Amino acid sequence: MRDTRESRLLLVLLIAIAFALITVDIRAGEESPVDGARKAAAAVFGPVEKGVATAVDPVANAIGAVRDSDERHNRITRLEHENSLLKTRMGSDERAKSRIRELDEMLKRAGAGQYGIKGAEVIAIGAAQGFSWTVTIDAGSKDGIERDMTVLNGDGLVGRVTTVGPDTSTVLLASDPDFTVGTRLEASGELGFATGQGDRPLAVQMLNGRAKVSPGDRLVTFGSRANKPFVPGVPLGEVVRVDPSNGGLTRTIHVRPFVGFSRLDIVGVVVVPPREDPRDTVLPPKPEPPKPTPTVTVTVTPTPSVSGRPADEEER
Repeated sequence: MRDTRESRLLLVLLIAIAFALITVDIRAGEESPVDGARKAAAAVFGPVEKGVATAVDPVANAIGAVRDSDERHNRITRLEHENSLLKTRMGSDERAKSRIRELDEMLKRAGAGQYGIKGAEVIAIGAAQGFSWTVTIDAGSKDGIERDMTVLNGDGLVGRVTTVGPDTSTVLLASDPDFTVGTRLEASGELGFATGQGDRPLAVQMLNGRAKVSPGDRLVTFGSRANKPFVPGVPLGEVVRVDPSNGGLTRTIHVRPFVGFSRLDIVGVVVVPPREDPRDTVLPPKPEPPKPTPTVTVTVTPTPSVSGRPADEEER
């Protein structure tokens, strides 16, 4: 068609009619006067649209699969998170039970020695305080803690208080090389001085070079004047090795401490000392050695016959 004035007018007229139909269709909604025409067009062009949709379906399915995969991933993530929370809760329950056992053992030791204690929790280790074997506890001067008080737990001697703040205190552990405490040997009462050696057993200098000491013997604290820094009777450790005396005035023994310094949690600071020296009463009873299994022996005794001859000859 040639570009004439009539063709341009016709094009403008068709565009105006198209806009008018679109406006009427939008405003009328489902009651649109062109709804019949739309249905007829759908009947004509429907098969074509279906063919095109079939060609595009694999892509749409892939997109849907990715969307579903994300949903499944989110569900799995939620489940893993819930399982993690459950495990954490179970772990917390186990830790709570463990701490209750620790507290129970500590109260038993304190009761046996008649120590008045203030419970505290270890909140930091010595890395923040230099190279010493120390820990920080969450009790300070507001709780009645003072310098040079004895610190113990359910196993035995932990250390002594060296620095006190309003809310926290520093405890020098018995394993520190600068730590020294007087000791008393169980039963015999032989005295000595224990010194920390880091992660090795404590070194104890026995004042009596001829003292009879054997592996398995146990020691407690001897105590200090006015019970500072140490109260008497706190379990210290068990002898694991005895050096030869070599005729010297003193004798060195090596003692494995009862306390595990690498796993400290709940401790008690002795704020009220015992009225009397508890001696060895704070030590737990020694386990009884296993009883030997009796050996069964069978003795065969020949039976004498009436005639004096062996029974087997009489049978013949």
